[in-house]
Amino acid sequence: MPRPQYILQPVNPYFIAFSLAAAFLLNLLPWGKLPGVPDFVALVLLFWNIHQPRKVGMGLAFCLGLMMDVHNASLLGEHALAYTLLSYGAITIHRRVLWMSLGVQLFAVMPMLVGTQVVPFVIRLLMGASFPGWDYLLSGFVAAVLWPVASIVLLLPQRRPVDPDDTRPI
Repeated sequence: MPRPQYILQPVNPYFIAFSLAAAFLLNLLPWGKLPGVPDFVALVLLFWNIHQPRKVGMGLAFCLGLMMDVHNASLLGEHALAYTLLSYGAITIHRRVLWMSLGVQLFAVMPMLVGTQVVPFVIRLLMGASFPGWDYLLSGFVAAVLWPVASIVLLLPQRRPVDPDDTRPI
């Protein structure tokens, strides 16, 4: 049985802002030191860069990165650089990713999400910080595994019903 094809409604800019703010608030929770906790801002930012590259771009990614740097009290600019590179990579391949199924998209976005963790990892090592351990990079893999769930949840407000009502014009 073939999958139903959904026609998506235009995205509400307030929903984009709400989802990014909710992801930022999830990153503010005190579980940041636990291994495997995904970077929700990177995940939601990647989603919107792939699905709405004209509305969410590298400037917003840079600003969100600076806010994460201030929150983490880390070197100013390490998350900003990571999110900007993530945004650039997502905008570069967004048309290809949209043609893939969700399972294949997982493998397409995994290098970008892991790379978002590698950039601060390398910057901290270059600046003389102690080695944080390899489990620091685990959160990129966990975020990639959450990609199908995030895609389904963030696309729900845009989906029209599969079986249209006979009384509606569209």
